[in-house]
Amino acid sequence: MLDIKFLRENPEIVKQNIRNKFQDKKLPLVDEVIALDAENRAVMQEADSLRSNRNKLSKQIGALMGKGQREAAEEVKAQVNEQSARLAELEQKEVELAERIKTIMMTIPNIIDPSVPIGKDDSENVEIEKFGEPVVPDFEIPYHTEIMESFRGIDLDSARRVAGNGFYYLMGDIARLHSAVIAYARDFMIDRGFTYVVPPFMIRSDVVTGVMSFAEMDAMMYKIEGEDLYLIGTSEHSMIGKFIDQIVPEEELPYTLTSYSPCFRKEKGAHGLEERGVYRIHQFEKQEMIVVCKPEDSKMWYDRLWKNTVDLFRSLDIPVRTLECCSGDLADLKVKSCDVEAWSPRQKKYFEVGSCSNLGDAQARRLKIRVQGEGKKYLAHTLNNTVVAPPRMLIAFLENNLQADGSVKIPAALRPYMGGKEVLVPGK
Repeated sequence: MLDIKFLRENPEIVKQNIRNKFQDKKLPLVDEVIALDAENRAVMQEADSLRSNRNKLSKQIGALMGKGQREAAEEVKAQVNEQSARLAELEQKEVELAERIKTIMMTIPNIIDPSVPIGKDDSENVEIEKFGEPVVPDFEIPYHTEIMESFRGIDLDSARRVAGNGFYYLMGDIARLHSAVIAYARDFMIDRGFTYVVPPFMIRSDVVTGVMSFAEMDAMMYKIEGEDLYLIGTSEHSMIGKFIDQIVPEEELPYTLTSYSPCFRKEKGAHGLEERGVYRIHQFEKQEMIVVCKPEDSKMWYDRLWKNTVDLFRSLDIPVRTLECCSGDLADLKVKSCDVEAWSPRQKKYFEVGSCSNLGDAQARRLKIRVQGEGKKYLAHTLNNTVVAPPRMLIAFLENNLQADGSVKIPAALRPYMGGKEVLVPGK
């Protein structure tokens, strides 16, 4: 969410940013919120004047009563009552105007970084760099669920009977591999200086609206019926919410945290052929990384975060690339974002396995996450990035480590988490 003062002083910058994000229908909101803000400040000024005058009149009443001038005191009381009624009207109007302004401000997108490429949607994202050599073996790679089924490692039919489409049972070596990847990712991030956290898996509505846009909320979040609680779509929501309405000492920054959680997502809309199986699902587990830092450090942390994911995937012999998200593909709170995509030998292309985002002070402004510096308070910057998110990550792992005989090689880094196994052998 933008600072209302910045919008008031830079309306054309805000409008151009809206155009850059191809959200022209939001352009009238800028002038509307400026008018509402002017009206609200006028109401507040009148209210403050009335309060001041009422205090003076109240003192006069006491003085007049002390002199026995009851009739004059009653006349002043009448003025006080009249002004009190007007003040009540103004105070109610203040509340209404503030709420309307807040709603609009939460709809206007954050100012994107100048380095972000301008484009309408994800088809115009820009490749930054490749890491590792993509390989297409001389044997056919089956679809990922077929690989899992060869190990008797997945049961989608039972999951449909139990919970419907978009759920799964993982079993045996595949389930163990899933857990091993999560455990390895946890220790990988701990070794890089991040503090491990297991957060709440449900959050209140004030946290939801603090960490994401209304559009994201509608498309993703599951609400707990009858309670002010939502299932988290990613642990970032709960982790950033940890600092809601806090003033943190500057010397404690940065907070570098890595969190495990299950994630729950509606995943609205049609998904296409390559999103069958466990590519896009309603429930999965994820290891995340979160940073809360000083504004001047957020660019440095952004680069370190996506590099962590690249390094982890390369340690498991998976080629990856980074992709700069264009303006039209950025969620409204994001300043800058890049996707990490893994190589799929079966599809002969890359697919998304993680996303790194710098949100500037947008989440901090909504959640009132402030830093106590030397003689002043200011808003923190927040960033997040996926470490790994199996079972989607398992697709990349299985395809890139599959051997011609149907076995799956276990890279050295993961063997301690798989009981020392060097290879997984499918069942008969």
